[in-house]
Amino acid sequence: MKFNRENAKRIGKLALVIIVSVVAGMVLQRTVFRAQDSHDHSEGGDVPVAEKKAETWTCSMHPQIKLPKPGKCPICFMDLIPLEDGADGGGEREVSVSEYAAKLMNLETADVTRKFVEAEVRMVGKVDYDETRVSYISAWVPGRLDRLYINYTGIPVKKGDHMVEIYSPDLLTAQEELLQAIKVRDNLLASESEIIRSTALTTVNASREKLRLLGLTKAQIDEIIKSKVVTDHVTIHAPGKGIVIHKNAQEGMYVQTGSRIYTIADLSSVWVKLDAYESDLDWIRYGGHVEFTSETYPGRTFKGTISFIDPVIDPATRTAKVRVTVQNENLALKPGMFVRAVVRTKVARDGKVMNSDLRGKWISPMHPEIIKDQPGNCDVCDMPLVSAESLGYVAEETGNAPLVIPVSAAMKTGKRAVVYLEVPDKDKPTYEGREITLGPRLGNFYVVASGLKEGDRIVTRGAFKLDAELQIQAKPSMMSDDGTAGNAHAHHAMEGMKKAAAEKKFKVPVEFSNQFKAVVESYLAIQQALADDKPDTVVAKTDTIVTNLKAVDMGLLKGDAHMVWMDHLMGLNAALKSLQGKSALDKQREAFSMLSDQLIQTVQVFSPGKLKMYKASCPMAFDNKGASWIQSSDQIANPYYGEMMLRCGEIEKEIKEESTGGSDE
Repeated sequence: MKFNRENAKRIGKLALVIIVSVVAGMVLQRTVFRAQDSHDHSEGGDVPVAEKKAETWTCSMHPQIKLPKPGKCPICFMDLIPLEDGADGGGEREVSVSEYAAKLMNLETADVTRKFVEAEVRMVGKVDYDETRVSYISAWVPGRLDRLYINYTGIPVKKGDHMVEIYSPDLLTAQEELLQAIKVRDNLLASESEIIRSTALTTVNASREKLRLLGLTKAQIDEIIKSKVVTDHVTIHAPGKGIVIHKNAQEGMYVQTGSRIYTIADLSSVWVKLDAYESDLDWIRYGGHVEFTSETYPGRTFKGTISFIDPVIDPATRTAKVRVTVQNENLALKPGMFVRAVVRTKVARDGKVMNSDLRGKWISPMHPEIIKDQPGNCDVCDMPLVSAESLGYVAEETGNAPLVIPVSAAMKTGKRAVVYLEVPDKDKPTYEGREITLGPRLGNFYVVASGLKEGDRIVTRGAFKLDAELQIQAKPSMMSDDGTAGNAHAHHAMEGMKKAAAEKKFKVPVEFSNQFKAVVESYLAIQQALADDKPDTVVAKTDTIVTNLKAVDMGLLKGDAHMVWMDHLMGLNAALKSLQGKSALDKQREAFSMLSDQLIQTVQVFSPGKLKMYKASCPMAFDNKGASWIQSSDQIANPYYGEMMLRCGEIEKEIKEESTGGSDE
C-alpha cells in the first residue's frame, strides 16, 4: 500500500513536469515565431493571411469616403464597396481595372484612323419657277385687246401659238407708211439718180423694221406687202413654250406700251429653293449634287444641281437660301411643292469637299450643269469657265483623308472633349484620359483637330464607366474642366442618367411620381419665363423648383431605383446650383441648358405622372452648338432666344408616360 502511494506521487510529479514543459514550449514557440514573422516582414517576406492589411471600403457615389470595414455610406447611406487592390497606382489620369472588371464594363476599343467620311446636310424647301425660263407677253403698241385666245391660266402653249388680237391706230399708221414707201420706191426705180433710188430703198427697209419692232412677224409683214391691204387687227404670238401662269388683262381693255398681258413659265426645268442653316454652309458647294423627296411621290427620289448659294444670312431664321436646278421634262414637280432634301458631301483634310468626278474639270459659274475637260466659255451664257478646285473641290487621295474617331469615343463637356486611350504593355487593362480638340461631326464620326495621332487605340464604348472608376479611385475626373467637385459630380451624374435611361424605366410609387411632377412643373415655368424674356420670374421659379426637389422623398424608392435616383439627384442639384443667383438672361439660359440636358434624361427614367410634355431642340443655340429643352405645348417657344427667335427650333417627340418598364426593386 505504501509502495502504491509513493508510486502515485512520483507519477503525479512527472505528469506535472510534462504539462509545464509543454506550456513553456508553446509560449516559447509563439514568441520566437512572432519575432521571426516581424523580422521577415521587415525584410520583405510574405505576410501571413491573418496579418494582411485590412480591406478599404468606399462609396461609389462619394469616393472620398474610405472606411476599414463594410457598412453604409455616412452621406447617402448606400452600401459601401471594396476599393480594388492596387487602385491607387498609375498617373493622375490613368485608371487600371482587372480583366474581370473590364469584361463587366463591356469596354470596346478601336484605332484612330484616317478615312474619308460623309457629311449629311438635311434641308427643307419648296419647288419654284426657273426664272430664266419665264417669259412675258406684253403690248408693244398702245391699243385695245379685242380678243384673248387664252382665257384662263394653266393652259400649255407652244412657241408661235396665237395669243392676242389687238387693235392699234399706231399699227395702222405704220402699215400705211410701209405701203407708201414701197409705192414711192417702185416709182423711182427708173430714176437715173442712184441717191434717189437708195433713199427710197432705205425708207422701205426702215418701215419694215418699224413694224417688226412693233411686234409683227416677218410673215405678217410680207403678207401686208403682198396684199397691199392694211389690217386693223394684229395677232401677237407666244415667244416660247410653257404654261400660262398669269393672265394679266381682259378682253376689251385698252393697254399702253409695255402693259403685261400673259406670263408664261417653262416647267421643263424648275428651281428648288432650300433653307440651309449657317452651320451647314461649309459642306455645301456650288455644283454639288442634291437628292430630295416630295410628299406627293412617296418613295421617289429626285436629283438636282446646286446653282446658287445666297451670300446673305436671314437674320430671323439664321438660314441661307440654296437654289437647286432640276430637270423636269415630265412635269412631275410643280411649283409650290414642299420637299425634303439631303446633301451628302465627302469631306477631305482641312474641311475641303472631295469629289473625284470633278478632278481637273472646268465649270460654268452661271450654269453648273456645264462641265468641260478643258477651259473655255459656257455654252449658255458665254462666260469663262472656272476650275473645280477654285470652287473648293479636291480629288480623292490618301493624303487628303482626315483623322477621325467614332462619335461614341468622345465625352463632350461644354467646349472640351475627352477620350480614353488604351495604355500598351501593362499587366492589366490600363487606360489614360486625354483632352483633345474636335472638328466638325460628320455622321457617326468626329474629325480630330489635335490631341491624337493615327494608330492610337481609344475606348469607343464604356468611356463614361472608366471616368466613374477614376472618381471611385479618388482621382480627378476627366470631365471636370476646372477641378471643382461640383462639375465632376454633375458630369458623373449625367453619365448615370444616360446609362439608366438606356437600360431601365422604373415604376415608382404614385406619391413619388406626384412629388416629381411638381419639380417638372416648376421647370416648365422656368422654360416659359425664359421664352418670355422675364429674368425676374426665372429667379422666383428657380427657388420654387429647388424647394420642390428637396420635398421629393427618395425613401419611397427601393433597390436600383433608389441608387439611380441618387445619381440623377446629384446632377439636378448641380445644375440648379448653377442656375441659382443668376439674374442676367444669358447666364440663366446657359444654366438652364445644363438643367434641361439632365431633366430630359430623368423624365425618361422616372415618370412625373400624367403630364403633357414635348422634347424640343434648337440647332442654332449657343453659337450653333445646339440645345434641347422640355415644354408643355407642341408649338415651339424657344427659351434660348426668347422673343428674338421665339419659333426657332423643332419638336423632336412627345414624352409620354410609360405604363410598363422596370420595377423599383
